[in-house]
Amino acid sequence: MQKCCYGYYVNRRNFMTHKEQKFSGFTQRTCLRLATMLNAATIQYSLTRYQEKRRSRDFQPEMSVSFSSVSKPKLVLCRNAETLTGHISKLILDPNERISESRTECARRERRSEFRSVRLRRNSEVCGRLMLPANFNTQLSEEEVCKFLCCVSLCDPGVHAILFIILDDTLTYKLTDGDKAKMEAIQRILSSRINKHIVVLISHNSENRKAELHNATNWSLESFQRQHNSRRHTEKVSTLVGRFEQMAGESRAGYFCTDIFLEVQVEEFLESRFEKIQSQGLRENADDESFVVLGQMGVGTIGTGNTTFGNHLKLTKQMSKGDREIRQVKCHDEYKEEKKLIWPKTKSSLKEVNKDFRISRSDQFLNRGMSESKTIQHLLHRLHLEGRQQNTLRAADVLQLTKHSLQSHESCAEEELIQTFLQKLLMMDYRARYINDTIVQDHTQQTDNDSYEDDGDFFKDMSFCNEISQTDPVHPMDVQMAVFYCADAFLKQMIVTKLSKCQYAVPLLVPDPFTQQIKFPLWTVRQINKSWKIKNSNNEIISQIQPVYKAQTPMVSFVRFGSVSSSKSQLMNSLINEKHDTFFHRNCPGSSETRVLMDGVVEIAWFCPSGKTTDKFNDCVAFCNLHGDAGVHDKQLQILTEMASVNVVLLPQLHKTGKSTTIIQNLYRNRKPLICLFTEEVSALIETRQGKYKIGLKDRNQSAVSEELRRAIKYCLLSSGSSFTFKLEHVSKHSDIRVDEEDDDDCRKGKEAAHQMMSLLSNKDLSEIKESFLPCQGNLWHKWCQKNKDLHRPRAESVEKELNEKKTRMKEIRELQYESVISEFMKLFLKQMNSQSTNKKYFLKWLGILLDEYTSKDISYLHHKYDEKWSAVLKLKEKHDQSKQMSDEQAKLEKMSKKLQAAAFGLEHIMREIGQIYESCQRVKKNKKDLQFDFSSLPSLAAEMMISGFPLELMDGDAAHVPVIWISAVLDELIQKLGDLRVFVLSVLGIQSSGKSTMLNAMFGLQFAVSAGRCTRGAFMQLVRVSDEMKTQMNFDYILVVDTEGLRALELAGRSTRHHDNELATFVVGLANLTLINIFGENPAEMQDILQIVVQAFLRMKKVRLNPSCMFVHQNVSDLTAEEKNMDGRRRLQEKLDEMTKLTAEEEDCDEKCFNDVIKFDVQNNVKYFAQLWEGSPPMAPPNPNYCENIQELKDSIISHASKSQGIMLIDLKDCIKDLWDALLKEQFIFSFRNSLEISAYRKLEKEYSKWSWRLRSAMMETENKLHNKIENEAIHEVEENDLQGELKDTSEEVKKSMSEFFEKDKDATLLIHWKTSFEIKIKELQETMVRETKRKLNEILQQRDLKKQIDAQRTHHENTLYEKSKELALKLKDKAEDKKTLKEVFDLFWEECVKKIIRDSPAIKDIDIFRDVRRLLSDIYESIPVDPWQEGNAYKIFTEWSYCEYVNINKQSGFREAYRKVNDTFGQVQTLAVEDEVQIRSLVTDVVQQTEKIIQSFNISKIGYNISCIQQLTDYINRRVTEHQKEQVKYVFKKKFFMDLVLSICKKANEMITDQHRMFKEANDPVLYLEKKRDEYFSIFQKYCHGAASAAIFGEIICQKLKEPIEHSVYKKTARDLTDEMRTNCESLNGNRSNLEKHILKTLAEEEDFVSYTDYINYPRHHFKSFIRNAVSQYITDNFSARVLPKMNRHINLLHQKIMKVAHESTEHVQVTSGDVGLWLKNFTQQLSDVLIFSEKDLSGVKLEDVDDFKLLEDIIRKELAAIMSDISSRFNTKTFLVNLDCKDRPHEALNDHFSQCCWVKCPFCGATCTNTIENHDGYHSVPFHRSIGLSGIHYSNTSNLCTHICTSAVANSNIYFYPVGSDDKVPWREYRKAGGDYAKWSIIPDLSELPYWKWFVCRFQKDLERYYNKTFGGQGEIPDEWRKYTKQEAFESLDKYI
Repeated sequence: MQKCCYGYYVNRRNFMTHKEQKFSGFTQRTCLRLATMLNAATIQYSLTRYQEKRRSRDFQPEMSVSFSSVSKPKLVLCRNAETLTGHISKLILDPNERISESRTECARRERRSEFRSVRLRRNSEVCGRLMLPANFNTQLSEEEVCKFLCCVSLCDPGVHAILFIILDDTLTYKLTDGDKAKMEAIQRILSSRINKHIVVLISHNSENRKAELHNATNWSLESFQRQHNSRRHTEKVSTLVGRFEQMAGESRAGYFCTDIFLEVQVEEFLESRFEKIQSQGLRENADDESFVVLGQMGVGTIGTGNTTFGNHLKLTKQMSKGDREIRQVKCHDEYKEEKKLIWPKTKSSLKEVNKDFRISRSDQFLNRGMSESKTIQHLLHRLHLEGRQQNTLRAADVLQLTKHSLQSHESCAEEELIQTFLQKLLMMDYRARYINDTIVQDHTQQTDNDSYEDDGDFFKDMSFCNEISQTDPVHPMDVQMAVFYCADAFLKQMIVTKLSKCQYAVPLLVPDPFTQQIKFPLWTVRQINKSWKIKNSNNEIISQIQPVYKAQTPMVSFVRFGSVSSSKSQLMNSLINEKHDTFFHRNCPGSSETRVLMDGVVEIAWFCPSGKTTDKFNDCVAFCNLHGDAGVHDKQLQILTEMASVNVVLLPQLHKTGKSTTIIQNLYRNRKPLICLFTEEVSALIETRQGKYKIGLKDRNQSAVSEELRRAIKYCLLSSGSSFTFKLEHVSKHSDIRVDEEDDDDCRKGKEAAHQMMSLLSNKDLSEIKESFLPCQGNLWHKWCQKNKDLHRPRAESVEKELNEKKTRMKEIRELQYESVISEFMKLFLKQMNSQSTNKKYFLKWLGILLDEYTSKDISYLHHKYDEKWSAVLKLKEKHDQSKQMSDEQAKLEKMSKKLQAAAFGLEHIMREIGQIYESCQRVKKNKKDLQFDFSSLPSLAAEMMISGFPLELMDGDAAHVPVIWISAVLDELIQKLGDLRVFVLSVLGIQSSGKSTMLNAMFGLQFAVSAGRCTRGAFMQLVRVSDEMKTQMNFDYILVVDTEGLRALELAGRSTRHHDNELATFVVGLANLTLINIFGENPAEMQDILQIVVQAFLRMKKVRLNPSCMFVHQNVSDLTAEEKNMDGRRRLQEKLDEMTKLTAEEEDCDEKCFNDVIKFDVQNNVKYFAQLWEGSPPMAPPNPNYCENIQELKDSIISHASKSQGIMLIDLKDCIKDLWDALLKEQFIFSFRNSLEISAYRKLEKEYSKWSWRLRSAMMETENKLHNKIENEAIHEVEENDLQGELKDTSEEVKKSMSEFFEKDKDATLLIHWKTSFEIKIKELQETMVRETKRKLNEILQQRDLKKQIDAQRTHHENTLYEKSKELALKLKDKAEDKKTLKEVFDLFWEECVKKIIRDSPAIKDIDIFRDVRRLLSDIYESIPVDPWQEGNAYKIFTEWSYCEYVNINKQSGFREAYRKVNDTFGQVQTLAVEDEVQIRSLVTDVVQQTEKIIQSFNISKIGYNISCIQQLTDYINRRVTEHQKEQVKYVFKKKFFMDLVLSICKKANEMITDQHRMFKEANDPVLYLEKKRDEYFSIFQKYCHGAASAAIFGEIICQKLKEPIEHSVYKKTARDLTDEMRTNCESLNGNRSNLEKHILKTLAEEEDFVSYTDYINYPRHHFKSFIRNAVSQYITDNFSARVLPKMNRHINLLHQKIMKVAHESTEHVQVTSGDVGLWLKNFTQQLSDVLIFSEKDLSGVKLEDVDDFKLLEDIIRKELAAIMSDISSRFNTKTFLVNLDCKDRPHEALNDHFSQCCWVKCPFCGATCTNTIENHDGYHSVPFHRSIGLSGIHYSNTSNLCTHICTSAVANSNIYFYPVGSDDKVPWREYRKAGGDYAKWSIIPDLSELPYWKWFVCRFQKDLERYYNKTFGGQGEIPDEWRKYTKQEAFESLDKYI
């Protein structure tokens, strides 16, 4: 019997048992042998079920064979082998059920696994696995252990019974010694726990079996204490089976398994261990106990031991013998602890082990096919690829940015091998194959060196050490092939492409590791292109670039037969590249004998010559290498030998016998060249016959052998010529192999669709294809781009007309694009991309591959011709030749350059065409006729491609233009699909062919074009996903990588300019968060050119407040190790940058002196030096590993920088692209750049500022109201600022906290930080201003309180006198109390007499006539005034004047010409006043109006009444302002008409407010009016007096009557404040900032279409804003009174009701506690209400209170009467009276107007648009969202009556028009308007050619009104463009939403 291999197989990480050794062969054989006891039908059912499961897809090798149901017994048969060789077959086994020997002769084409299964089922005994302690001396051989435990291990979870068979044919019934020994061994080994599972079966032929049992048999049964059964051979098996089933049912919960055996052994070991410790004591140097872990190498025996015994063990020795390893484990000194501490832990660990572990088995004679499958599964498990089989490792998983990808790994743990391999391979680091396993490194070989005793045995120890072995590492090629097997098709292709770039061999034929089916991965090599150079017959060097699948080359195949001593792969490497291991061989680092996946794999590599004499071969040659014994891999051998040009065979020596003899003989007889290499023979190169060579390798120099072999191959290739050429695609023609492209339906369909498109290109001239198939992007697109650039750089004086013409032409081009027919080629592409098929990515890949193949040959030829022409031109330049030949050659060069441009045809051009189709459809707003779906879905296709990993063209390299509409639409779709994620933008700049794209591709695994003879044109962007683990460390979700065309591109010579390079550099630098500046070589001239471009770009970014960063990458540095040289290089670079900064600053008119003034730049950390890309000379040189290290270092630096950056949101990126490109289209970038992100952020900040300021204002209004009440109640007598600051403290702290959070946490925090300090100052200033203003108001109230004391006292006196007199009268009429009529008559008579007396003492308040007072005051100043100044023509006249020339006389000192001079050479106006004079006067009028409104409010007429002194104050103030204005340096003198009209207009404007306030005063203080209102209240009290009501009841009613007016006033006031807050939230026009309010004003104006309102808005925006707010508030109250206003009023009145009753109750309690009187009650009552109501003791000063003592009754009366009063007040709530019952200053629109008016009101000096900044006296320039036609300000062309149509933003874009600043004779270009100084210099007018439909619509709609208003026309040069008339009101509305 063969020795067995046994041990646990455990997962290293979690110790989960793999039950992988339960193979089909063994299980079938075991079941068949058990048929001696069990029914054959049952066994057949089990076998059939098992085989069905093996054939099913979900079959798992771990499945164990069971019987028909779980109730069936699980048995293990113990027997002597010799007794079962024939007898059992005779008893049970049917001949049909036996395994046929003939089945071993399977056909060769059967699957290998089946063949091995059949063959191994005929082999020897089955063994199990076991782990035994060393100190447990059982004297048991390994064979015995296997015999008794192997079957137990195969029954999951264990066996019910161990069946011991005694077979007796001699009728003696004696146990043999063997039987007895077996029974004793079982009991000894498995302990007494096995007894209950033992069944002894005696099989015999006798009828009297029980009576004649031998004594030995009885002894055996008694020793097991178990039952027995005996049977005759003729009995049915069913009886015994029934007994077993009964037994299984009884012991269902009790199995015997290997876990029990293990536990027994461990228990005995520990018991003996602790007994020894206890007996010997705790000696320091006591010998450590040890045990042995038995198991196959590499299956985790160490982990098993550690898990079982905890951390008390350490590895001391490892032994290997055959396929078995022995690991000896020593106890640590920690084992000397007490038993009670160790045993529970050990037992717990053991329980965990027993739960997870299952003993498995391995035998070299069992089913080898399944064994190999298990080995592969084990390999995948070690590599953490389980579950990743069958194409589940996706390219997207590998390409994302992970934490692992940012680390450089020379070694790693097994679970990280795959990641590390892929990471290095993607960076083209050929050391990806040489990654060390850290686990293997950590498990170094050790011996026990701690003991220095003299009893060591040298020979024993040394022999033992020879057997020490460490765990074999995973073979490097197993890593590669495991990834290849698990990867999806796209990752496979990427891997193979990168392997080829690393100059490694790539898989050609790959057997499936499980089925052995051969696969040809043709798809994976589709992107490999090889370039080489050969010499033609004329000795000219010819360059070729071909995809390898198309290349026709000779092929040399290498195979071996048997085991050879020399490495075939190493020998091949010496032929291809002696310095690089193209093929992995046995002597490479990491190689081992445990290779799993490489046998049968065929690899292919190519030798590419460089056209030099040193080339090893003169042409491109393919080399194929079959790994493993060729005799075993028949199909691979057949394919190679058939397709090879030369066959090379390695043999150990020449034998006439052997399997390979026939094959070699056939090869030798074939006419193909054959080279035989004999590894055990010594001979030089011998040609045995023509084309047949022999070389001996033994004891020979490797170089000599290589040279001989190379010579032989070259001779063979030369002699065979082109007879045997190899083409990779032809491999697929072989039968019995699977081609990946054909197996994958998606790949196949994608290929078919791509070929269908390519068929349309056949026989087409490459230079004409784009023009034919892609019409939208050709000449039409280029014309449109040029027109667009011209549009942004206007030249004509009639700017708007010129712009209109250009826009019309551009629209026509778009219409031509729209009308162009979509080619069949594009239709097929769009159909495929718009379908729901899953093959889109394959389709795109295929199309790219086929297009590259289609164009590469022609492009290579054109490049060759271009180089020739360029060389010719250079030679002529060197000769300074200026002849016609020179111009001809340059013309040819230019023509060749255009051909090169036209010949380029790839996916980017197809997507460019789609973009132009989209833009043309977008322009005409309808779908193309031949477009089968809506054009709006086109951007979605591009977005899907970006997400899938394809780059998208950002800038069209041919037109040098960014298709902004298309790019914006694609980014919108990205946002729809991914969300508005944050991205970090990384761009690269550098000269052409400096390796920019290669660097990015290596760094991130991208797909920027670097092959097919094409360089990058324009700019492309591609997404790199950030993994979830990295998102926690980064502030973004993707990296957006932008690759650009090279600066100073050679093929653009003659067309490319420095301006183009500057544009490109500025664009990508502005777009990126970080830009890599790629410098190639060390040529100072080249460096200077690119540095100047870069510096200019960064300088521009600084000026427009963009803050990108940069890193300099200096490639192709020869000596990276010379630190001094690098330091010197950094110094020179810094000097160059500073020098370029100075030069560029002069060009850009800036002050920067050094590069650090432009951007923060650390020359030490932001400059990276890169080694040369290739390690040697191409084309055979692999990438330089140092270059790959540099890539990794740069990547780490980039990510480190990125982690500190906020990146940019996708929505903001869209705006950034548009802003940058719009600015670049204009001639002055800095002047023209409009930072939409900054503008958007600032608008958001303004909205927040509006909220913060309103919170402060609202809190201050609340404080003001509370203090106002206290002042009126005389509770306070002075107001200090500190008191107000204290009241505002909490709100102020909340606002500060809100500001801090906003500036820190908002997504635009990096932009907002610029304004943080200024806004904090503004908020502080605002708070201080509000405090000062509130103090002023309250102090005025204090002053007015003293003024109106007499009025209030008189009114109170009248009221209280009436109370007392009515009381006296009532006491006289008590006896007539029931006669209501009499009482009423008496009271009425009494009332009339009293009122008459009061009127005599206090005359009634008369109505007022403001005009009368104004007339009287003005007549004192001027002789005459208008008879009726309020007539319609005169009202507000001064506010609507567009010119004040009729109000002034020219100052004689200034002279007429100077005063009236204006921009007469360009524009003029109807008025004769200069513009600045008009502005000064209008500003004066506006300011006087604003200040007089404040003065009128301060009069507080509603409280103290009107007096003519009010008008006197107004006229005095106006007169003073006019006088002061004239004292300034003005060139005019006001006529008296100006002052009179100004006073009259202001008084007319104030008349309504003054009259309204006087009405309120009169109602409150005129005795007739206010006493009449109280008549019913007095009568009610009079009646109560008559009825003898208690004084407390009367007093309660009087209090309620006194509270009625304050309650009503408080309710209205509080409701008004709440409504104000609500409208700030809910009212659409009032819930934002000033710009939002203006947008709604403009919409309202357009809806009303009232020209007068427009002129009011244009001339007096502040006044119009106030009117709009007042109307908006009034409308809101009207529309929402029932829903929102009334509920608030009811809530406030209820709260006041509750408050009053609470105070009344508390006052009553207070008086009762303190035994106070009614005076104390009243004092307490009024004081507690003083902050909510204007109500005090003085209001009851005349009421006698002496007899009021029933305070409970007083409280009850107040409760009763107050409810009635509240109900009465509520009943009068209505819309009409709401605002009327409020003081003017308390009305909501006043507070809102104060809030919105605290902003900037400065007007544009050209068009008069008002600055929209929310903050008054703000920092920076004034600006507006959009300007308007300057004709609206009355500006016209000089010496004409033609109003000007220029719009400020388009005029400043023109370099050919000028204006004369006010008061100057020097003309200034519009585009340099700030040079005019004054107000001009304070404005930011950014060139903007946007449509601006609103004001264009207005000019057209009110053209006649404007012409009448200004007495001018829109004619001549000022003719309105036709395009303006096409705008509708709806478009005007929409433009407001767009621009504001």
